[in-house]
Amino acid sequence: MTTALLVLAGVLVVVLVVAFLIRRRFLLSGLGAVTMWLRPAGSSRWSVGVAWYGGDALLWYRAVSLSVRPQQRLCRTEVHVESRRGPGRDDVALPDDAVVLRCDTNRGPTELAMDLSTVTGFLSWVESAPPIR
Repeated sequence: MTTALLVLAGVLVVVLVVAFLIRRRFLLSGLGAVTMWLRPAGSSRWSVGVAWYGGDALLWYRAVSLSVRPQQRLCRTEVHVESRRGPGRDDVALPDDAVVLRCDTNRGPTELAMDLSTVTGFLSWVESAPPIR
């Protein structure tokens, strides 16, 4: 009986790991998919995830999750980059070469962190938003 439960638990763990890896592979395989850290207003914690930006929205998916729905959706016309800086002492979760962008959104200030190679593409995407009428 206990052997069967241990085997079942082992199979369940393997299935969850495989599902997690397939989800991550799928998220990173899309055009415009980048690794991005997000820190919403009022939070002191960074969350790592995969962001897709294209069209009119940035869709951010938490890296450690099995959900297929984005945890954040930022509309391009509502994202305004206010400042740019390197990681500080409080940003221990970020790599040393990351760039932190402080953005004003319709939900309040949000900080996005990404690799230096990603910043140019992201800023071009934000700045090429159609004018708001």
